Amino acid sequence: MRYLLIGVTLLSAALAAEALKPHPKALANIHPPGEVDRPEMVQYIVVDPATLPGIVVDETSAELVGDWQYSTHTPPYVGLGYLHDMKAGKGTKSVTFTPTLPAAGWYEVRLAHCYNIRRSTKTPVTIHHADGETKVVINQQQEPPHARLFRTLGTFRFEAGRTGWVRVSNEGTEPDKVVIADAVEFLPVAGK
Repeated sequence: MRYLLIGVTLLSAALAAEALKPHPKALANIHPPGEVDRPEMVQYIVVDPATLPGIVVDETSAELVGDWQYSTHTPPYVGLGYLHDMKAGKGTKSVTFTPTLPAAGWYEVRLAHCYNIRRSTKTPVTIHHADGETKVVINQQQEPPHARLFRTLGTFRFEAGRTGWVRVSNEGTEPDKVVIADAVEFLPVAGK
């Protein structure tokens, strides 16, 4: 029964993913459909980014610098899968997520990434907001607290439109660990 549910979830993910198009600059996934290292995590895959609250920017519409490769091997993830830096080109690769925000105001910014011991413990993330830039370093080996997929980077003030962004880089990360880039969620904060 468990494998039937995993199969149905992966089939649903594949069908919903057909509406999404892989990033044209990203390298293709090398894992066959359904090959995952943690089957118990399949249930946390978010098949359709549009079902998430707030404004979500998936890797399919991010700006890529350097070679990034798709994977679905380690769930959970948002949409088609996630990107990783292949443990190569350290200091030369980045993924920038730029939202189209409907209104100026305060937004909680959350980053999606899968996690395990093969991930970097010092992934640099830069948030460009209305008051400047904030840099944080995250440990992608740790389980994200929001639905095992999203981690809060902070709450920041943004202007309306496309002036803000979030950038995941592989600068200063371990040569034997991968950096993950999947999606960024901007959640409006009322009363700030």
